[in-house]
Amino acid sequence: MSALTIFSDQDPSAPVWESRDGDAIAAELSKIDVRFERWQADRDLGENPQSQDVIAAYQHEIDKLVEEKGYQSWDVISMRPDNEQRDVLRTKFLSEHTHGEDEVRFFVEGAGLFCLHLNGKIFQILCEKNDLISVPANTRHWFDMGGSPSFTAIRVFDNPEGWVAHFTGDGIADKYPRMGE
Repeated sequence: MSALTIFSDQDPSAPVWESRDGDAIAAELSKIDVRFERWQADRDLGENPQSQDVIAAYQHEIDKLVEEKGYQSWDVISMRPDNEQRDVLRTKFLSEHTHGEDEVRFFVEGAGLFCLHLNGKIFQILCEKNDLISVPANTRHWFDMGGSPSFTAIRVFDNPEGWVAHFTGDGIADKYPRMGE
């Protein structure tokens, strides 16, 4: 179940707000210009759908987002526990970083933990199946796919070549709970 937990950026020991209610999560995140919504496929995807089938099932939602925000491209990424690069990829994105464009992810299946650092707070958003999150450009954040990652997500870009992580060098991410902890 999706969840939002908010901490002070000075105290990782006690949340100041938390919810598992999708509407409450969306309302709270909208205060910091983070989009959170739920999408539904227009067809059954079955087991292990191909990328083109995933895109086709959500094209109606992607089209609305593209029309509204002007995004240029999208793709599908999957991560499984048997991926030999899982530890390297997990470690890379566990450090606080920013991007020069919005980070838009829709979880077709599985889960991931987005952690945002702004306004003196840490916002931990557990995204699961049917969750869309859009983190605004230049927002300090990190992403945890867990020690045994298993997800499929649609990524939406302004320019995928420009989607580069700029690491802040701040070790704050190491102080907060990780996915599954």
